Amino acid sequence: MTVQWLNAMCAICALGSTSVAVAATADQDYPNKPIRLIVSYPAGGSVDVAARILQEPLTKGLGQSVVIENKGGAGGTIGTAQVAKAAPDGYTLLLTLSSHTINPAIYAQLPFDTEKDLDPVSMVASAPQVLVAHPSFKPSTVPELIEYAKAADKPVIYGSAGVGSPSHIAGELFKKLAQVQLTHAPYRGGGPATVDVLGGQIPLLWVSLPAVTQYIRNGKLKALAVSTKERTPVVPDVPSMAETIDGFNVDSWYAMFAPAGTPRPIIDKIQKVLADAAGNKTIQQAFLAQGAVAVGGTPEALDAVVKKEIPAWKALAKEANIKIN
Repeated sequence: MTVQWLNAMCAICALGSTSVAVAATADQDYPNKPIRLIVSYPAGGSVDVAARILQEPLTKGLGQSVVIENKGGAGGTIGTAQVAKAAPDGYTLLLTLSSHTINPAIYAQLPFDTEKDLDPVSMVASAPQVLVAHPSFKPSTVPELIEYAKAADKPVIYGSAGVGSPSHIAGELFKKLAQVQLTHAPYRGGGPATVDVLGGQIPLLWVSLPAVTQYIRNGKLKALAVSTKERTPVVPDVPSMAETIDGFNVDSWYAMFAPAGTPRPIIDKIQKVLADAAGNKTIQQAFLAQGAVAVGGTPEALDAVVKKEIPAWKALAKEANIKIN
């Protein structure tokens, strides 16, 4: 070996060590400027409300301002694409809905790879879909509905918040597992659909629980079941669909993601703040008021949900012919 070669190798090693040291310092200094939290749905919606519940604890826990930016449209894919293309430095984060795992099943193409372009940070809340009916609708339980639908001369109509929405997925999963025929009536959002079931224009509706909680409580709608595996403390008397149909679970979760390649120490810092928030009674009550339950969790737990749901919803979407383009 020549002296020149040894000197060159030492210089390369020194550069590598310097890069690692700079990266480690950057992770330790994080955050040292405001953080953008991209909400992939419009202002005023449930995801936006969840972001604003978390804004203060995130700001306090991280020691920097967390600025919420609403980038709604195309089922959450516009905001998600923006985060997927952002620098993986922890200063651009995504808060999105469980449509995150439905979109790969219903869109022919997405401007990002759901699994490869985003790193999971943490689940933050869970809010079930709920199957509600107009009080005049004869069945009042899931077993009664299944019996009624199988005996009906024509398929019973059910409404949803739109094609490919979590409520549509819940409706199609129910049809499949209960082996009943129902006709889907998609609406442009849960609000218009709720108006029609209240007015008796449609007998049944799958919709997010926050949209109809008040109507369940005042008797203007009757709830047959929630879509999650367990009952929810928001309406504890309403059974879960899994109590009748084993394995039924459609969870309208809210979760945080970061651009792929974000250093794990940064993700861990954010996750710890979210876990602390999930254990805070004030935060828990704020989510309950919105029909949701605060949830903490590791990146690995969220990653497992993503990896389980994407193929499940792809199979269901193919069978039910659910597609956007």
